[in-house]
Amino acid sequence: MSHTHSGDAAPFALEMPEQPQTHAPVTAVRVGSGDLLGGLDFRCCDCMDLMREFPDKHFDLAIVDPPYGINVGDNKSGMGRRKGDAKATYKMGDWDAVPPPPEYFDELRRVSRNQIIWGVNHYISRMPWNSPCWVVWDKKFSNDVSFAAVEMAWTSFDRTAKRFECHPLQDDRIHPTQKPVALYAWLLATFAEKGQRVLDTHLGSGSHAIAAHYHGTHLTACEIDADYYAAAMARIKRETAQTTLFT
Repeated sequence: MSHTHSGDAAPFALEMPEQPQTHAPVTAVRVGSGDLLGGLDFRCCDCMDLMREFPDKHFDLAIVDPPYGINVGDNKSGMGRRKGDAKATYKMGDWDAVPPPPEYFDELRRVSRNQIIWGVNHYISRMPWNSPCWVVWDKKFSNDVSFAAVEMAWTSFDRTAKRFECHPLQDDRIHPTQKPVALYAWLLATFAEKGQRVLDTHLGSGSHAIAAHYHGTHLTACEIDADYYAAAMARIKRETAQTTLFT
């Protein structure tokens, strides 16, 4: 399977040694359970409980995509859908009603040395820290669409702002806000080094985990919804069964 992105950048490949696939597909999950896959550590749990397990600055980087507080999870606003699109088959929900509380961001900064946080433009008052290095994901849509043509991530890095172009449409989506693997592959290539410890507090569809597998970062990630967790585990195991990810 290959993942491609359009733009001026040349394609690149991230290679990882083959990992033995020892886990059976996940068919039922209870909150509090976990899975290990190579250098990936997954938990079905609350992210605050997970972060409390780790000492200060344990992770080199946190890349997170928490709820934005814009109710995209129930799709009532029609975000992410275009006229004529097939009806979504993935699970909807009300998990995007409010963004995380300020203590979430305090804990995230405690356990990680650097952070990349999606959607901060929707809740900037909850984490009022300046940054010269915002990441802009250009979805390559016209400005006539009813949903966001770009998404923005705040980062703690003292660098210039960055932009990445990648169409968001993907086959067999399992999550309402599923981001492309190519986007996470680019983030890791730009901001992380192989062997670093990375945290993801909202695993969602598992795109970050697939990119981390091929980049060679040691990812610890959690997802509180058991259904999304099970779907992500099945997707991750399916899409890490190859030796190279082309993005």
